[in-house]
Amino acid sequence: MKIYTSIIKQIVRAVFLIFCVSLISFILVSLSPLDPIQMNLGQTIKGSMSPEQLKKIQDYWGVNTPLIERYLSWIKDFLRGDMNISLLYRRPVVQILQERLSNSLWLMGIAWFLSGFLGFFLGVLAGFKRNRVIDHIIHKYALVSASVPSFWFALLLLIIFSVWLDIFPIGMSVPIGVDFSNVTFSNRLHHAILPIITLIFINSSAIILHTREKMIEVLDSDYVLFATARGENTFSIIFRHCIRNILLPAITLQFVSISEIFGGSVLIETVFSYPGLGQATVKAGLGGDVPLLLAITVIISTVVFLGNFIANFLYGVVDPRIGIKKKKE
Repeated sequence: MKIYTSIIKQIVRAVFLIFCVSLISFILVSLSPLDPIQMNLGQTIKGSMSPEQLKKIQDYWGVNTPLIERYLSWIKDFLRGDMNISLLYRRPVVQILQERLSNSLWLMGIAWFLSGFLGFFLGVLAGFKRNRVIDHIIHKYALVSASVPSFWFALLLLIIFSVWLDIFPIGMSVPIGVDFSNVTFSNRLHHAILPIITLIFINSSAIILHTREKMIEVLDSDYVLFATARGENTFSIIFRHCIRNILLPAITLQFVSISEIFGGSVLIETVFSYPGLGQATVKAGLGGDVPLLLAITVIISTVVFLGNFIANFLYGVVDPRIGIKKKKE
């Protein structure tokens, strides 16, 4: 029963946090100095409209409606499953989320998995080979990837591999002019390779550096020294003693990095003109599309919560002692 109680508490906490995030996002967008009508219609068209036409558009966009009333109206519609109509795309927000989320999830999912696997492997290797050439190379790579801006690295890849070498397309998720029914998986993968490489590059540094430090700490511990004195081989020391002790912190970092993946995808999808959730977030923010922006915010917050929830569940799988402690409590 205590396990179910803990799960319910986590869900209630997540719902409260998502509510707070949506409220803060709604207030910030509403208080933004950007005029959504001017951003979408243009100054010339807005200036040529009559006061009656302008009032109708303002009523349609909810500009003259009080802030609290607008938010409560949005909450009621959202709880009923109606995410309203996007002011930019003139289509239901649900349809836009389905299209953009399907493009982004597999892109970010591959990058998230590979960055975690690569970061953990390189961190273990660097820690085991500390103060050697391979350690210096991996350590410098991690420091560079943590320091380089993601958009700059994305532009660099575009210049080298798309402009100079003409190996990969400049942008988009599918070839231009090809019917969607004729688009193959290889076409989608070909367009996604550069964004995936960029996401892996900027998200693997934290796991590399943290895993390396934990690996060095474990190698200097007394129980590894005792295992070495007993004559255990290198493979046994790494997998029986080192990896089991550094896996939990790596899992924590990996699932925490879900939010960083979403944040990085905003700039990267914009640079590569990739029609995903990140690009839709930028357009919704600049255009004052409150229904779309709030729906994206709730979706991202929910995904981040699920990541943390899965990480807590995996703790008990990786280290059963954690599950035993929770039961005793």
